[in-house]
Amino acid sequence: MPFRASDTHLRDILESIDRINQFVGDMDFVANERDEKTKAAVERKIQIVTEAVARLEMEGAEVYPEIDWKGYRGMGNFLRHSYHRVSDEIVWNTIKDDLPLLRKLVEKALQPSSPQPPDE
Repeated sequence: MPFRASDTHLRDILESIDRINQFVGDMDFVANERDEKTKAAVERKIQIVTEAVARLEMEGAEVYPEIDWKGYRGMGNFLRHSYHRVSDEIVWNTIKDDLPLLRKLVEKALQPSSPQPPDE
């Protein structure tokens, strides 16, 4: 079964990042670390982000060279297969350090290309 269109994966990433930001709100690391419900919700949305990134990579990573394909794929595998060893600190750093950049890249990728001037 074929994957969905690239722009759909990009929108999935954007929506997941926005939900993560809503879930975390103005929490600090300690508050997040103590809130099991928020941590579970954030980890689920990060899994969606990592799966969408992996599918985009399969469709042509060269289109989005700024994305750390290996890093996101590795994090997704870790969340799925080593869930018992997930580090709250690594997840928190991903939220604060990595996802804002990814969000900017996705927004840029979703912008329609600027029209080229006609050949004369």
